[in-house]
Parts: sequence; structure tokens; C-alpha cells
Amino acid sequence: MSNQVIVITDAEFEQAALQSDQPVLVYFWASWCGPCRLMSPILDSLSAAYGDRLKIVKMEVDPNPETVSTYKVQGVPALRLLANGELIESCEGAMSKPQIEALLEAHLPTVA
Repeated sequence: MSNQVIVITDAEFEQAALQSDQPVLVYFWASWCGPCRLMSPILDSLSAAYGDRLKIVKMEVDPNPETVSTYKVQGVPALRLLANGELIESCEGAMSKPQIEALLEAHLPTVA
């Protein structure tokens, strides 16, 4: 159970996201995207806070067209929440930390 955001590629997506035993938040970003630079520290913070019940992975859109196409990423930043290999939530555009926390709390199991 990592408490860090894991950088992945198309080739690593199935194992890192679809075969995970935890829910996975996939963060799609681009180096040229200003709002993405604002969201990266938020996701790092969330990874530390939710590491016991969520894996966060980060995928750059330009070099990974296969996953971007599969998950219909139209713009960045974009988030896709997966559980048991299934898409359960999809968001695009910059979001604040409280907005992302609300999204996660609505879908994640609570930890005793």
C-alpha cells in the first residue's frame, strides 16, 4: 500500500489500475497544462491521506493515447475512479481538494 502517487504508462495501466485490490484514482495530466500543475500537490496530499484505502496513479496524456482513448479523456486535468476494474466516477477540469475529497468519500469504504 503506497502513500505516493505512482506514475504509469499505457503498458502498466492494466496491472496498476485494473488489477488493483484497492480502488484506483487515475489522474490524467499534461506537461503543458497549467491547471494540472495546480492539482499535482493536491493529489500528493490525498495520496498520503487516503493511502490505506486508495491507490492514486498519474498518467501523462500525450505519450499514452491508448488509455486516454479508452477512458474518453477529452481534456486535462481529468480524474477517473476505478473499483474492481470498473469505472465508477469520471471528472474533468481542475478541482479543489475539498471537491476531490467529497468525490472520494462518496465511493470509498470507510476504514475502522
